[in-house]
Amino acid sequence: MATLSAAPRETIDLFGPHLSYPTGLRLDTSEAPDRVVKTHCCFCGQQCGIQLKVKDNAVIGFEPWEEFPFNRGMLCPKGVRRYLQGAHPDRLLTALERDAASPGGFRPLGYEAAIARVAAEIDRIQAAHGADAFAVLSGASLTTEKTYLMGKFARMCLRTANIDYNGRLCMVSAGAANKKTFGIDRSANPWSDIPQAEVVLIAGSNVAECSPITTNYVWQARENGAKVIVVDPRITPIARTCDLFLPVKPGRDAALFNGILHLMIEHDWIDRAFIEQYTVGFEQVAQYAKQWTPRHTAEVTGITERAIQEAAELWGRAQSSFLLHARGIEHHSHGVQNVLSAINIVLASGRIGREGCGYGTITGQANGQGGREHGQKCDQLPGWRDIDNPEHRAHIAAIWGMSPDDLPGKGVDAYEIFRKIDRGEIRGLLSICFNPKVSLPDNDFIGRMLDKLDFYVAIDFFLNESARHANIVLPGSLQEEDEGVVTSAEGRVIKINKCVDSPGEARQDWRIIQDVAQALGRSRGFTFESPREIFDELRRASAGGVADYSGITYEKVERQMGVFWPCPDEEHPGTPRLFEAGSYNPVAKGAGPFYFADGKARFNPAPYAPPAEDVDADYPLMLTTGRVISHFLSGTQTRRIGPLVDQYPEPRIELHPQLASQLGIHDGDWATVESRRGSCTLRAQVVQTIRPDTVFVPYHWAGAKSINQVTIAAQDPISKIPEYKVCAVRLRRTDAPPQYAQELEPQQ
Repeated sequence: MATLSAAPRETIDLFGPHLSYPTGLRLDTSEAPDRVVKTHCCFCGQQCGIQLKVKDNAVIGFEPWEEFPFNRGMLCPKGVRRYLQGAHPDRLLTALERDAASPGGFRPLGYEAAIARVAAEIDRIQAAHGADAFAVLSGASLTTEKTYLMGKFARMCLRTANIDYNGRLCMVSAGAANKKTFGIDRSANPWSDIPQAEVVLIAGSNVAECSPITTNYVWQARENGAKVIVVDPRITPIARTCDLFLPVKPGRDAALFNGILHLMIEHDWIDRAFIEQYTVGFEQVAQYAKQWTPRHTAEVTGITERAIQEAAELWGRAQSSFLLHARGIEHHSHGVQNVLSAINIVLASGRIGREGCGYGTITGQANGQGGREHGQKCDQLPGWRDIDNPEHRAHIAAIWGMSPDDLPGKGVDAYEIFRKIDRGEIRGLLSICFNPKVSLPDNDFIGRMLDKLDFYVAIDFFLNESARHANIVLPGSLQEEDEGVVTSAEGRVIKINKCVDSPGEARQDWRIIQDVAQALGRSRGFTFESPREIFDELRRASAGGVADYSGITYEKVERQMGVFWPCPDEEHPGTPRLFEAGSYNPVAKGAGPFYFADGKARFNPAPYAPPAEDVDADYPLMLTTGRVISHFLSGTQTRRIGPLVDQYPEPRIELHPQLASQLGIHDGDWATVESRRGSCTLRAQVVQTIRPDTVFVPYHWAGAKSINQVTIAAQDPISKIPEYKVCAVRLRRTDAPPQYAQELEPQQ
């Protein structure tokens, strides 16, 4: 029998005095497993194949799955250690009810009583304040079946317009720009095209830490002779091995790409035949690019003219190329413009829709792609349909057996939900697989709003920081306790296989949602007996949509080791590479490769604008945030896996030696980074791999260690993504350690 032990080093108290957890979790895996289950990692959007070893209803280890084509058995540190969380002592085994007199502020509650309380509160709030007074926040790490069910639950069962998801913090700028340009929101190519490219350009993506297996594809390209260009304010690990590093000032990406396009046009490094035949809008974009001379671009971006010219020449003169980007260019108040400017240099080159020539958006969350396709976004219905489109509404209403008139309209984004709480327009909230108190910017405001709610119910498998504010906590399921599909960064639909049963009174999330619907007396449409049944309805709901899954079955996914959507029928093999001649396209219908009626892609002007909050005399530095290799998102899971905590135990403030010298800060000193919203005191880490005018802090920690106390809630006007990647701050050395550090010091 596998057993857990905790190394007797320290505990980290992130919730106040009541709840601490051991950071030295270890698992004894000396016994042979009963079985080995092929499934996938629960973390990032690469969704690497893995085999989990199971004994006595516990996951006790892993084996490489070398046959799975994406990662061929390779795993990052998170993938290797993912199995350790399952038997953690913090695992929620019962429902909890808020009780100030109980240890930790909660007392156990029977599952049926908890469900009844949730239903009663939903009924009470909606009867008094209207259907939209109750909101839902869902997650992009859920299986696609669950994301589909959450959208259906909000709109059909609760009849509320107010549902959104934590992909709002991840992929929406890329999605909006892809829709504007291509008419479809998906990476255009499988990653197997990357090694065939002559030039690989990576913008705003620390791939070696955030999506390490993608690094292998880039290195394969380099070994085949490719040149690698990296755009980032920090010399990330992938930048240390690139051919050209462009240290852009945070928030200036659109200026850089407009400057590259300017030089491409000036030197005729563009594919005029492709532009004429397959695109519209080039002249308007070219006119705007005229102002972005190398000198002007250098002044704005902080990159030398010579480097900008070299980047334009490498990209412009290549015969094949692949552009990848991620949150570094997307987490901005003009993130959509940043992405559009990057796509413009892809379209101008004509290098898309064929082998070795492509474009990809690196998905952050486990199901960041599938989670934004089937109806849990505030403006979306299944199949990537628009909620305001009458034909789309009629199609989904028919599947759900309701009138289109009864489907709510467009809701608001995740952050706006909290502003509505502040205004008293939303009084109740259900969240699942979302930790907004850590994940959202200016998070002191988020904590206050969670406390302002009349009623808050959280579904999770650990008591995360947001759930500490809940009235009821329902114990949900880990990935390995259920089955279903997710869609990887490539657009490959893959299968999660159940390995173990949920412990105690924990339930599979889809069962919890259906139990709430039944307790409300609104069970019609929520009587599924399995994820397969949910998926079969999703297939019908998506049929004919842009994100068409109708030809995908569980058996086909496992037989092919993934099926790329769109896939319109069971005989169709799937679509690994979009925009190829003759590939399935339900929108253009033969008129051309892109997903508009005329089959042509759209060039979009991408005017540069500075960050919402730029530096000034009071706040002279730029703060940017991001991930580290051993942690994931809000850290709910990875901060409970001892070896990952050992690898990166606490956040640090990265700063350049020049800045450190000016401020009298030495490596390891306590330092305080402060913005107009709040401050955060952490250890300083003096590095030569960051711009002297910029500081970096990872965002995986909570409480006093949370850098989102400092970040700004400015949002892109189109995608509504927050501007995590730049705000104005000041930095100072701090003599006394913060309170949390003093509490960890040994007693004398």
